[in-house]
Amino acid sequence: MAEKKYSDKAQKKIGKVMEEFKEGKLKSSSGDKVKDRKQAVAIGISEAREKDLKVPKKSKK
Repeated sequence: MAEKKYSDKAQKKIGKVMEEFKEGKLKSSSGDKVKDRKQAVAIGISEAREKDLKVPKKSKK
């Protein structure tokens, strides 16, 4: 059985951020409205990391 990448709380946090994105209420740190789905996911993961929730480590690309 494969190991779970994200904790349940992290998934919920990312889900809430995606809801904000879909409603058009998500803003980046500069205050601009987020228009890119990938950027919205990145913000959700970043916020989950800030709360010390289980998320995968950053890739070294």
